[in-house]
Amino acid sequence: MILDLRKFIERERPIWDELDKLLRKMENDPAAKLTLADAERAHYLYERTSSALVRIATFAAEPSLITFLQALVARAYSELNDNRARSQRFRPRTWLFRTFPQTFRQYQRYFWFALLLTVAGALFAGGAITFDARAKPLLLGAFPHLLGNPADRVHDEEHPTSSNLEGKHTTFSAYLMTHNARVALASLALGMTWAIGTIILVFYNGVILGAVIVDYVRAGQSIFLAGWLLPHGVIEIPAILIASQAGLLLGQALIGWGSDQTVGQRLRQISNPLVTLICGACFLLVWAGIVESFLSQYHAPVVPYFLKISFGILELALLVFFLGFSGRGRNEIKPRMDTN
Repeated sequence: MILDLRKFIERERPIWDELDKLLRKMENDPAAKLTLADAERAHYLYERTSSALVRIATFAAEPSLITFLQALVARAYSELNDNRARSQRFRPRTWLFRTFPQTFRQYQRYFWFALLLTVAGALFAGGAITFDARAKPLLLGAFPHLLGNPADRVHDEEHPTSSNLEGKHTTFSAYLMTHNARVALASLALGMTWAIGTIILVFYNGVILGAVIVDYVRAGQSIFLAGWLLPHGVIEIPAILIASQAGLLLGQALIGWGSDQTVGQRLRQISNPLVTLICGACFLLVWAGIVESFLSQYHAPVVPYFLKISFGILELALLVFFLGFSGRGRNEIKPRMDTN
């Protein structure tokens, strides 16, 4: 029920104007295809305008406004269905270089929150190991190969009697991809716990990372650590964070802070972004798995550390550029929250 028609019209007018502007753009260029972000926004504006039309139709005192909204809804229905028919074919290149990075930026606040949780976990673990050596087996107990003296492991890695991966790179790479994809999917799925599970998993990942870093740095093995982790870690860690970004987005949609939409409406609105984020994360994990198997496991003198470190820095720079700038243009919709 609308208690104050004037205030309702004032509040909804920007939505109608935005939909009208988007429709005019589509009508002026019939060959243009909507980006994923544009299509999601247009569909939301259409649903919002349709809802407003139904509510205002009960007021006989607004015939001109009702006529305007009827025409707007009819135009939107026609254009959206026509554009959907023209955009059914999946275009991998467009998805990779436009849809994925645009979706990442649209919901980047969840990525930064996941990164903050990871850093908090790393600081917690680093502090625990620094001030109490007994904390190491408690924190890294699930990873027996990390419990030994870092210096001993570095010596074994740099002077191997034989290569454990000789002829097994493809198998090991596939194992890494599968394992990391499971972690990524778990980060997303745990969003169904109102993101509590996702938050715990992200913090725990930070704990493991921080414990390993501090353990190796204190043992004087910083160069080895950088050469070991950077080549695959600069891709693997952001990929897991992107999957966690999707989990946090899912949790927010279930909670519905600041929104008067139903749970079903909120979930429909984020369904495509969730698929895009998790698929993008898995795509990055495929590359990370290949690098970890074919490069990260080789150490000096076979592969100089400065080459591995330089390669990792280059990867990180390209990833930042890709996520931050790829797909930017006039078709990109800025992040926004609609709470009316």
